[in-house]
Amino acid sequence: MPRFSVIVPVYKVQGYLRACLDSILTQSCTDLEVIAVDDCSPDNCGAVIDEYANLDARVRAVHLTENVGLGRARNAGVAHATGDYLLFLDSDDSYTPGALQAIDDRLTVTGDPDILVVDHVRTHWWGRGGRSMTADLLASAGTDTFDIMSSPQYLHLFLVAWNKAYRRDFFTGHGLTYQEGLYEDAPVTYQALACARRIACLDRVCVEYLQRRSGAITRTPGRRHFDIFTQYAGLFAFLDSHPELREARPYLFERTINHFLATLPLSERVLPEDRSAFHRETVDFYRRYKPDGFTPPDDAYGTQWRLIAAPYPVFRAYMLAERIGRATLRKKRELSRAAGRRAKRVYAGTQRRHRLDPNLAVYSAGWHRGMLGDPAAIHEAARLLAPHIDAVWVVRPDAVAQLPSGIDHVTPDTPRYHRVTSRATYFVNNVSWTLGLVKRPGQIHVHTHEGTPLGHMGVDRLGHPAARHQVNVRAELRRADRWDFSLVSSPYAQQIWDRAYPCHFTSLPTGAPRNDVLVRGDPLRTVALRKRLGVPDGNTVVLYAPTRREHRRSYVPRLDIEQLVRGLGPTVTLLVRLHPKDARSAYRGLQLRDLQRRGLLLDVTDEPSAVDMMLVSDALLTDYSSLMFDYANTDRPIIIHADDWEAYRAARGAYFDVPADPPGHVTTSIGELTQLFASGAWRDARSAALRADFRRRFCAYDDGGAAARVVSLLMLGREHPSVIPQQDTPPHQGADHPALPDGTR
Repeated sequence: MPRFSVIVPVYKVQGYLRACLDSILTQSCTDLEVIAVDDCSPDNCGAVIDEYANLDARVRAVHLTENVGLGRARNAGVAHATGDYLLFLDSDDSYTPGALQAIDDRLTVTGDPDILVVDHVRTHWWGRGGRSMTADLLASAGTDTFDIMSSPQYLHLFLVAWNKAYRRDFFTGHGLTYQEGLYEDAPVTYQALACARRIACLDRVCVEYLQRRSGAITRTPGRRHFDIFTQYAGLFAFLDSHPELREARPYLFERTINHFLATLPLSERVLPEDRSAFHRETVDFYRRYKPDGFTPPDDAYGTQWRLIAAPYPVFRAYMLAERIGRATLRKKRELSRAAGRRAKRVYAGTQRRHRLDPNLAVYSAGWHRGMLGDPAAIHEAARLLAPHIDAVWVVRPDAVAQLPSGIDHVTPDTPRYHRVTSRATYFVNNVSWTLGLVKRPGQIHVHTHEGTPLGHMGVDRLGHPAARHQVNVRAELRRADRWDFSLVSSPYAQQIWDRAYPCHFTSLPTGAPRNDVLVRGDPLRTVALRKRLGVPDGNTVVLYAPTRREHRRSYVPRLDIEQLVRGLGPTVTLLVRLHPKDARSAYRGLQLRDLQRRGLLLDVTDEPSAVDMMLVSDALLTDYSSLMFDYANTDRPIIIHADDWEAYRAARGAYFDVPADPPGHVTTSIGELTQLFASGAWRDARSAALRADFRRRFCAYDDGGAAARVVSLLMLGREHPSVIPQQDTPPHQGADHPALPDGTR
């Protein structure tokens, strides 16, 4: 008997069916059966499932003799199921990699509950969406089990069949069946939740829920949406036949009426000419099934509950008045915010009448994300070398708690922010200040950048539409016009920044301050970091840091992380750090969270310091991230996984050919990558030689004294003893020197 019976009802989905079936059959958990139910589909779906059944014994093709609809097709699948658990998957949706293994693990941990509810991600036809609205609710359950009376908030979970695993004997033992018509999921979901004694949750994205541009019945308006009343009448008939569930009736009644009220105004469901009739059906249902002593909720639908029995013109008028009231309140808030902005501009203008404070420096990093990167390194050096310089950090309100104790700070767009930024002399940032900040004569802006560039930046983006998606190059240049000094790590970086940002700044060959610790090393800090992260003693640490793909709307993994982890073995700890702009990717709720729970990797995307993660690791695995330039300073192995180099270079543009001039070994497939680690070649003599040459070319000014050098030059007005003189010509002239975008050397 298999662990899982996955039931797939099939009707007019021939363009999606193969992807759906493949997502099931390629799962790492193979203890399953697939019951594909052909609901008399008029296209080629029946032949497709027969093909899969002939190729894989786990697939059973069921052909119905007449079209019975989604719900009854599921029932037909249940009749053929033999697995411990029933799972339903719509044939235009798919499972994420590793989903069934994660479900199996959670079922085992929670002792095989009646129901397990899992998370999903909406995949719109134009790209993947973000986390589901119930992600936090699922996460709050942890590994506990509960019933719905003790935790009624879980009645707010998504009312669909495909986000749950039902224990088969529980499902069939309670006679749960789907009815004909739309909204067939709702009554069965509520019946099951009410009957279940043990419910568990898994806050992992297991299902990709496709939002098709056309063809979805739920987005086709018409009278079929009146099926909702029949479906819920079936729910209350079920409750009538189960008096032991009477305590659940008020909760289910509230959710039912809220569903009606939410459906009524939806133009993609109820036509305007049908809304009066829909409201009348809602009122009839309300009167027929209202529990004795029921008290309407005081929630978002509170007003509608109080007026639900009023004639529809009155109900509609009140709803319209409520919408107008909300719009008026929004307008008042907008006007209030605009007045506040004007007042702040006036206040900032008055502050600019004061003299500059020659001993005041303002720092920011990563759009005010905290005390990070190069600005943090310069700040630490200034505390030692120029203690007379007062430092104030600009941080977002949500980042204040991450600041070390004793750090003076302001939050953006507050009175003190305007007072400080109007009077400070020094401004240090690794991204440009917003255009709203007015630069006064005598103020010094130091731009540290966020690393040495590989992909095109600034004006060089203009030749690559994907690279400038949501990037205003003109605004970038206007912000860069305020730079006084640009810090660079090599002649290569200086040439790039001078070309990409044709503005009036001076390049300083100081090296990157944040890389000082990578050059010098810090064994005590490394030991503390490994302990905090929970890295087992003696393990090798590999940092995987992929870069962002501007030509992809959402993050798409380039590696099978689970296969990589298996290939690395138990003596290697894999740290995964996605690009900051991919930090909210739904992918983190897929394999990453699951593999971390199983102790197979550590997701360090949210760790504030990239330098810390480089410091703690023994090797860097990346594709085209600029971290490779920083990491070369550690003199530790770097592996480049360049499986889509040509696509990346075409979409983003690149200043040199990484696979041709890499800082270490290059792989293009997961097989090559795992073999590289298995053989030990990742840290051989060739890797060391490539890294040494790379470091000479791209880290020429990184010598461990960059932060002190910046403070000495800009705040103390003298050269630091270890200052590196600017070279008239870059080293490595000739064919091995990276070509600039126009082909010059």
